[in-house]
Amino acid sequence: MSALPQATEVVVIGGGIAGVATAWYLARAGVPVTLCEKGRIAGEQSSRNWGWIRKQGRDPREVPASVLALRLWQEIADALPEPIGWHRGGIAYLAESEAELARYEAWLPHAQAHRLDTRLLSPAETDRLLGQDGRRFKGALFTPSDARAEPALAVPALARAATALGAAIHEGCAVRELDLAAGRLAGVITERGRIACRAAVLAGGAWSALFLRHHGLELPQLKVKASVQRTTPGPLITESAVGARRVAFRRRLDGGYTLARSGVGTFDITPAALRHFRAFLPALRERWGDLKLRLGRPFVAELTTGSAWRADQPSPFERARVLDPAPDQALLEEVLRDAGALFPQLGALRPLERWAGMIDVTPDEIPVLGAIDAVGGLLIATGFSGHGFGIGPAAGYLTAEIAMGKTPLVDLRPFRFSRFAAGDLTRHPGA
Repeated sequence: MSALPQATEVVVIGGGIAGVATAWYLARAGVPVTLCEKGRIAGEQSSRNWGWIRKQGRDPREVPASVLALRLWQEIADALPEPIGWHRGGIAYLAESEAELARYEAWLPHAQAHRLDTRLLSPAETDRLLGQDGRRFKGALFTPSDARAEPALAVPALARAATALGAAIHEGCAVRELDLAAGRLAGVITERGRIACRAAVLAGGAWSALFLRHHGLELPQLKVKASVQRTTPGPLITESAVGARRVAFRRRLDGGYTLARSGVGTFDITPAALRHFRAFLPALRERWGDLKLRLGRPFVAELTTGSAWRADQPSPFERARVLDPAPDQALLEEVLRDAGALFPQLGALRPLERWAGMIDVTPDEIPVLGAIDAVGGLLIATGFSGHGFGIGPAAGYLTAEIAMGKTPLVDLRPFRFSRFAAGDLTRHPGA
């Protein structure tokens, strides 16, 4: 175990894609940076997602950052000395009904405004994309320049590259709290000691709200459990990632497929959910049919954990190093059956591994990025609402720019932390 530095310029809290990318861009610019991860690099949602890297279908406010992220992903893939499964094969959203097709068509003006290569496919073009001829689908929304990568490979590889550039990365090292002086950051207190720093970046994923609440800052952020599986190798249908109402799939580097269902998850009712009920009500109404609601042990666990602990005592971040929830086996069995029914080429696939991850969700389903005005020197990159892997390099790049005192390339006002207190929670759902 390497020694923890006594001082650095920037401390990054969290070793997911946003935190690792922040450390990489800071190190590349020659800025001393230390990343502290309570568990392991990409141990939670950054290695448990689908691996889609898309501009298509996003909330319009996210599109500029998504465009930047795709360019940065290409640069990262070119710079890394090891394969990460990077491939530009496009992304297609299939329409099984005229209503779905109309919803996709309604998103096209956003694509045109940002000069994306997104277009609608006819039923015949959709069949050709999928190697079918049954006209099962009414069409598809398709963005040829969108891409994919292997999350479990990409984020650790980027962390190793950041280390090679001089970043200090410490796994198994939880940051317990901020060290503040007159309302400004002076350092962070970790389980292994204090690190003096000029700035800190909170990229804690689903843990960010608890960390901030410890300091009297309220972030409306909840967790939704999503389940995923990877399969045995199967025939190549298309190089594109494909989303349909009942199943989404992408080709994997090993020849298998990642299979899941979009928008479906398990939501545990917790004290935080009750506290932020009003803010999340519009999203809950829209997704009511896709969520399994539960009231049980997580409610009690959150209630008993609280947000007060001493810096010289173990924190909640040490008691749960890695969030590793059990997948929804019944749902994944259904997804596997649906994959075979919709795409006969996949009928012989068998599951090799199933897992779940906790998606950190905000009421408006867009990230929180930038400075937190109440604490000088504190930046945040969290709340990606299931979009974090794809947009992660842009989040890291933009956060690193702010930490270096630069004006970010993308307007971050829609993502500001203060929007929650101001009640600016307008939702602009994507396609």
